[in-house]
This record gives sequence, structure tokens and C-alpha cells, in this order.
Amino acid sequence: MTHLESIASSAVRAAIKVKASVIICFTSSGRASRLIAKYRPTMPVISVVIPQLKTNQLRWTFTGAFEARQSLIVRGLFPTLADPSHPAESKNATNESILKVALEHGKASGVIKPHDRVVICQKVGDSSVVKIIELKD
Repeated sequence: MTHLESIASSAVRAAIKVKASVIICFTSSGRASRLIAKYRPTMPVISVVIPQLKTNQLRWTFTGAFEARQSLIVRGLFPTLADPSHPAESKNATNESILKVALEHGKASGVIKPHDRVVICQKVGDSSVVKIIELKD
């Protein structure tokens, strides 16, 4: 089992144990969220695709739309594309603002309600982290 797959299975097991209403996964390629969906969690998985800036010496483009579209065919996976206009001065502040947007998206779609538990799978530096949060309102 690869490192990424063990994180995915741990996220699903944690979500089942704490009776989470949703799993949120930050990804750039979509691979982590597809691995989470592979374990068939009972709750929906919101895949937040973080766009990356690429260049071919002549023009600059953001990647991520293709990866988000590819995730549409996976059962239980609901992809969203993060806003590329967020300031990139601080990685932690950007992740917190993207998490707020993902939580608002979940509340608007009716998946997340007040006092629900949410499991978050993300990369912090070189480490992968599985967090469990409980919403206040």
C-alpha cells in the first residue's frame, strides 16, 4: 500500500468512526480524492482541486479544470475548483480561506449542517494530514 493510499483509507476509517457528514480533500491532481472514493465511504467526498500555475515559456496557464472534470465520473465525489486568485503569500492562510469556501459550498448544497463533523485530508509541507473538525454553527 502506498503512502497516499494509506492516508486515504485512514481518512475514510476516521470519517466512519466519528460519523462525519462529509470528507473534504485538497488535491492538485485529483488522485487523492479518487483514492478516498475507492474505499466507498458512506458520506460524500468534496474534492477541492487547487489550480497550479504552469508556463511553456510563452504563456502562463492555470491547470486544474481538467482534473476537476475528470473527477465528475467517480461515484460519491463532488469536485470543486478553488479560486486561483487567492493570494499565495502564506500557504496556511490560503488553505484556511479555501477550507472556508469549501465548507460554505457544502452548506449551500445541503450536505453540511450545523454541529456536523467534517474530515479534512490535505498536504502540509511534505506531510499528509487527516483532520477532524466539528462545526459550531
